[in-house]
Amino acid sequence: ILAAAALYQLGCVVLRCGRVAFLAAVLFSLSPANVFMAAAYSESMFAFLAFSAMWQLEKGQSWLSGLLFSLASGVRANGLINAGFFLYSRGKCFALQLQGGSGSARKLPPLWKQLMSVASSVVLMCAGIFLPFTLFQYYAYVRFCGAGTTLEPPVPKPLLQLALDKGYRLVAADGGNPPWCSQRFPVVYSYIQDVYWNVGFLRYFELKQIPNFLLALPVTLLGSWAAWTYVVANPRHCLTLGLERRKSEEEGKPRAGFCCPAVFVYVVHATVLLAFGFFCMHVQVLTRFLGSSSPVLYWFSAHLLQEHEPLLWSEGTRPQTSAPRSEKPLRGRSPGSWGKEPLENPLLRLLLNCGLITPLGKCVLGFFVTYWLLGLILHCNFLPWT
Repeated sequence: ILAAAALYQLGCVVLRCGRVAFLAAVLFSLSPANVFMAAAYSESMFAFLAFSAMWQLEKGQSWLSGLLFSLASGVRANGLINAGFFLYSRGKCFALQLQGGSGSARKLPPLWKQLMSVASSVVLMCAGIFLPFTLFQYYAYVRFCGAGTTLEPPVPKPLLQLALDKGYRLVAADGGNPPWCSQRFPVVYSYIQDVYWNVGFLRYFELKQIPNFLLALPVTLLGSWAAWTYVVANPRHCLTLGLERRKSEEEGKPRAGFCCPAVFVYVVHATVLLAFGFFCMHVQVLTRFLGSSSPVLYWFSAHLLQEHEPLLWSEGTRPQTSAPRSEKPLRGRSPGSWGKEPLENPLLRLLLNCGLITPLGKCVLGFFVTYWLLGLILHCNFLPWT
């Protein structure tokens, strides 16, 4: 629930379109990875911390955002890549300052002072984000690689027998240190991924894994489509990495919706996660990997529904691609107040009128509902799932 609320607030700030932001938050509540989100599991906590950190960063609360990003990296290791949001934010601010604009009237400090300020804040923030992961690796090194390391207290015999029955490897069973202890950078996380789980580039590309690739196909297509849609809509913005001052920004009338300039860094983040997960991980985890790490899956799905479903249009008109300055998230504003229609759940409206929605809408909603239901049935009964 907290993650959905954070995603809604983040969407209002980034998308500048309350309808799409609310629909995305409701879709998150029916997430394809819901079996992990609805449980006391790391994905739900990570989504809450990551979305909250992104929201605070968009509001300009850098240090609070850094704290939340740091906590997120302590929950899941893929939180380390979130340091890119802070790097991009600081780099973009610096680039826009160099280009001048509305803020150039005031006297700026010398260039070297600006560089030092940016560099110092980036180093401190990245160090904070990497700290939980580093501390855990240090603890593992001291625990398993220290001189005279022994398994204390002794492992109970029933647990040892269970390990033997399942083919587990006992740490330092012969009295020596594990192989990763002698690596130049002794990181137990990558060693376990490599040796125990067989995670690596193209390692999962086997014929027997075709069912798992099919399981990850919907989220792969949706993520790729989102990236393609954004690049086609903003080719120059993507080529300049969003570091070029736009006329719309100077006029104070930025575009709204999924294709607005502010979404660029989130699309890059989601695309990197998608490519890494598809080529270097167990591909079936892509659904919960992206569903708990990136808002793009929900923003783009909400964008497709808002663009193509007449049931969601206000007074029979198509949604606008640019929002007036007055459409900003207001504290306490109800989700239904962006149009004259009565307050109701837009997702519920679509589901109750499934015979009237387009084939595209049926595919998007079918993916969310099917994976939501199958995940609950299969995973809770110890059957293969994402």
